[in-house]
Amino acid sequence: MSLLTVENLVVGYSPADEVLKGVDFCVDTGEIVGVIGPNGAGKSTLLKSIAGLLKPGRGSIRLNGEIISGHPPRDISRLGVAYVPQEQNIFPTMSVRENLEMGGYIDPVGSGRKIDMVFERFPILAERRRVAARALSGGERQMLAMAMALMVEPKILLLDEPSAGLSPMAAEILFENIVTVNHAGVSIAMVEQNAREALTIAHRAYILVDGRNHRDGPAATLAGDPDIRHVFLGG
Repeated sequence: MSLLTVENLVVGYSPADEVLKGVDFCVDTGEIVGVIGPNGAGKSTLLKSIAGLLKPGRGSIRLNGEIISGHPPRDISRLGVAYVPQEQNIFPTMSVRENLEMGGYIDPVGSGRKIDMVFERFPILAERRRVAARALSGGERQMLAMAMALMVEPKILLLDEPSAGLSPMAAEILFENIVTVNHAGVSIAMVEQNAREALTIAHRAYILVDGRNHRDGPAATLAGDPDIRHVFLGG
């Protein structure tokens, strides 16, 4: 049984506007699963639906076999699903440490221990613990956003376009951190504009087109497919 299972998911921002049109998706324990596709394909909508920010019109979302679709975001978070949006994912006027404290608000017990673990995992954040988050570089902000999500000790981490706006060097460091988090036991579902890099670090991947499943399979297989390379990877 998969850790996360999405079946025949239909989601829209209005009854007449279906963004997802029957999507199937799953993440097994220990996996990094990438989601790629053109703009408007419904990739971010998929993550928002899993996190409880959008209510499905039809279909189901299960975590460890239990239905979570339709549950409030706070309850879904408590069950072990952490979502990192592309934008507005930190508190810019608060210090790095204060951001981490906010990340652990759902379960404040053991907050100090969790912050120590985060600082051990991300030494640059430890060095800048008293710095206001707005003073961080773009890559450091994304690192902080991911670290805040880890404060709830999630089973699965949902990352929406984590490398958007980052320099190639900052993106490379971020992807290395994503792999490190995964190796520590956190499953990851990642929507990513950098399809090449997503397929490099993912175990499996899904390609969405116009709100529907287009292809899925082992990431290395998809990356090596000439048609996919031509259409989705720029040649």
